[in-house]
Amino acid sequence: MSTATVPAKRRSFDYKKFLANNGALVGLVVLCIALFIATPDFLTAQNLLNIGIQVSTVAVLAFGMTFVIVAGGIDLSVGAVAALSAMSSGWMFASAGLPGWLALIGGLLVGTLAGTINGLANAYGKLPSFIATLAMLSVARGLTLVISDGRPIKMPAEVSFLGGNVGPVPMPIIILVLAALAASFLLNRTVIGRSMYAVGGNAEAARLSGLPVKRILVTVFALAGLFAALAGLLLAGRLDSAQPQAAAGYELDAIAAVVIGGASLAGGLGKISGTFVGALVLVVIRNGLNLLNVTSFWQQVVIGLVIALAVGIDVLRRKTRSS
Repeated sequence: MSTATVPAKRRSFDYKKFLANNGALVGLVVLCIALFIATPDFLTAQNLLNIGIQVSTVAVLAFGMTFVIVAGGIDLSVGAVAALSAMSSGWMFASAGLPGWLALIGGLLVGTLAGTINGLANAYGKLPSFIATLAMLSVARGLTLVISDGRPIKMPAEVSFLGGNVGPVPMPIIILVLAALAASFLLNRTVIGRSMYAVGGNAEAARLSGLPVKRILVTVFALAGLFAALAGLLLAGRLDSAQPQAAAGYELDAIAAVVIGGASLAGGLGKISGTFVGALVLVVIRNGLNLLNVTSFWQQVVIGLVIALAVGIDVLRRKTRSS
């Protein structure tokens, strides 16, 4: 008796899975279409360049936050560390008399040091990352005010160059692309990147499998500090000065960008491309509201609702996976 071959059943497109994996990108496209309809100024070349420049600081800051959240932590200090790094760079140049290039490197090292202290407090001091970085937020803001005496400091030309142009292309966009490539390589193509996912997924299982969990956590926070410093220098380059209250509240934007981009606050999940899309969503919302002449007060309300929505979606995602 011959057996008839049954043709393979054609798989239908899984819309739910597609939206779960690409929800932020779909939301960004819908948002852009809506703003294009609402205002003709949105899709102009000048406005798109403005969006690229504005997103550079938020996205670079959020790339560092991605490492921390993937590893199962949180960093509330990145905005303050960004301001401290830029202010330290300006002080090294204006008061300590260091060459501009050395002041730029010094600013990056200050951010990395602040991140390392966060990691040591979390990994070896057993402080929850929320508490350790909240303390650093206060310390970094206070030191920024002490160094500056509450006044802006002029930046060296090497830092101001970060806010300029290379031909027709703004330097912040070039730095953004390079930072995205570096962060993506670190997260996806290196041992430390794979270890971040393991630690965030289950720290105890990672420890039992032989991973140096404490050293990984210190490295993760140090990287977050380095990216925060780069973001602070980008912002200072655009303003041509280090401002005492620079990047205030940016830590919330960074966290929101990572979560909107598909990362889980529980750890073990996230990607740099998603974070970039999440940062674009936030910046496009602000840009669109500005074009529509919405007051800054209402903009804060809208961004707050977006953050709440992003966290709610993350909670729903985790419930769906566990069920």
